[in-house]
Amino acid sequence: MRLSLNNAIKFKAKAPFLLRSLSSATAKINLVFRNVSTPSKAANLTLTLTRRTTAFTPSLFPCCGAAMAMGSCVRVKEHVELTEIEKKIFNRLLSTLRHFNLQTQLRVAGGWVRDKLLGKECYDIDIALDNMLGSEFVDKVQEYLSSTGEVAQGLAVIPSNPEQSKHLETARMRLFGLWIDFVNLRCEDYSENSRIPTMKFGTAEEDAYRRDLTINSLFYNINTNLVEDFTKRGIEDLKFGRIVTPLSPKATFLDDPLRVLRAIRFGARFGFTLDEELKKAAACDDVKTALAAKISRERIGTEIDLMISGNRPVKAIDHICDLTLFWVVFDLPPKTEPAVSEECYRLSAAYLDATWKIIQLIGSSSFDGEQRRLCLYSALFLPLRSATYKDQKAKKIPAVNYIFRDSLKRKASDAETVINIHKSLEKFLSLIPSLLLNEDNQLTEVDWGKEFIDVPVTSKLRVPTGLLLKEIKDFWRVALLISTLLYPTDIDCTQDIIDQNFQLDKRKDLFVSVESAIVKLGLEKVWDLKPLVNGKDIMNVLQLKVGGPLVREWQQKVVMWQLAHPSGTSEECLDWMRETHSKRLKME
Repeated sequence: MRLSLNNAIKFKAKAPFLLRSLSSATAKINLVFRNVSTPSKAANLTLTLTRRTTAFTPSLFPCCGAAMAMGSCVRVKEHVELTEIEKKIFNRLLSTLRHFNLQTQLRVAGGWVRDKLLGKECYDIDIALDNMLGSEFVDKVQEYLSSTGEVAQGLAVIPSNPEQSKHLETARMRLFGLWIDFVNLRCEDYSENSRIPTMKFGTAEEDAYRRDLTINSLFYNINTNLVEDFTKRGIEDLKFGRIVTPLSPKATFLDDPLRVLRAIRFGARFGFTLDEELKKAAACDDVKTALAAKISRERIGTEIDLMISGNRPVKAIDHICDLTLFWVVFDLPPKTEPAVSEECYRLSAAYLDATWKIIQLIGSSSFDGEQRRLCLYSALFLPLRSATYKDQKAKKIPAVNYIFRDSLKRKASDAETVINIHKSLEKFLSLIPSLLLNEDNQLTEVDWGKEFIDVPVTSKLRVPTGLLLKEIKDFWRVALLISTLLYPTDIDCTQDIIDQNFQLDKRKDLFVSVESAIVKLGLEKVWDLKPLVNGKDIMNVLQLKVGGPLVREWQQKVVMWQLAHPSGTSEECLDWMRETHSKRLKME
């Protein structure tokens, strides 16, 4: 689609931008607003207004009555404020144009413009060129810098890789500590069965309309210091907090179904409202089929990871559920045992919601970014923790492993950590009553896979707790938090969770109490505990010439002895080993 350039909304980056100042001759502004009217005598100003409908608001960007009536209203900055580093970078690029007498228009595209107008810092600068390839322009910049005695800090050309959503060659250059990407403006043509388009040079308007969302279609023209809105609604949608596609949402999503997940992610990230037509398109069967068929699982996994790691993960997953995309995204293996209910996703979303809220109550500082991310995944897949499937060798594999490794193509360690957290829950739940009372006699029967021999009564709680924490290490607080969602075990809280009757304060208090008990036992970093005796010591006591299963068995016993005797010495441990081994030999 081609539109007149006169329809672009433009304004000076450094100009004061208040409509209250319309009578001021010093307002260096050139604008075309939608849905704005004004008397004709305003025509002598550099401000140009189209005659469309209703009267203009006192100020375009601050919140207004009309905006409040429509829903959310976002404060959008009056102009793009460049940092000193950005000014230096753009100055070098403009100097390159002048040095070679190039007629190229340099435009910063997409997210940087959006974030700048929202008052957020952004270091992801993508520059679109109207009449040359990125690699050609980077060569010119490098040549110019050399002529002035400067040297580019880094150069790279990333070839196109359509399978990884890199449809066009990108040139990169490091200036003043920031990597800058350079590409040419383009338009796209999609085939029916692929999200990989045919690319060709395009105009700024064509490039804007090919983008996923109107709020991501804005340009900042470095040559003119203007923000350009060729869709004529990017600024407006940003202001009113709307997630809208530049063209028909269904056509946009069928061309590239990954845009569905991007729309959800940006909607959640900024707290913006998804357009009703966009939601209908995202939930339609054609788009869901295209999402499953045309998008690589790596790309789906990347989007989901960004949502889970973002500032509003619950909102993102709620959108996925509301748009009936949950099982499209989190594809299950065939023939899970036990069978997974279609409605299971509601419980997944509810567990995620509860976990997110408890994290906020506890204080986010209790978890680092990786712990928080995998804590949320653990909650999301909690209803699937017992589901398994058989691989080609008929071996039972957790369904959660399939989701991570096949549906989302995430790293193996993510799957292993979440599965280990799920496996630890039964043990944690068995320990919670005793840890709350700090009494060893409250231990619940559970299969620990070990025999606790020669453990003093006073240490019967410390030993299994220490062994459990050694298994899950830094993620023990994550496992504890997830355990609070299932405690007490003799009451089915499923419906309460779905109904959002979380009793969050009680679960937070439970977490804090058990955490304090574990810290009081001196087990907070128990996996860092150094063995009092090593393998050679064990072999000497057992009078063995080579190691083997017996040495490993005794290494585990030594760990248990140390947990049971936190003040014990290596000599005391060796004496205990000799005595125990001697008794064993006599019994044999």
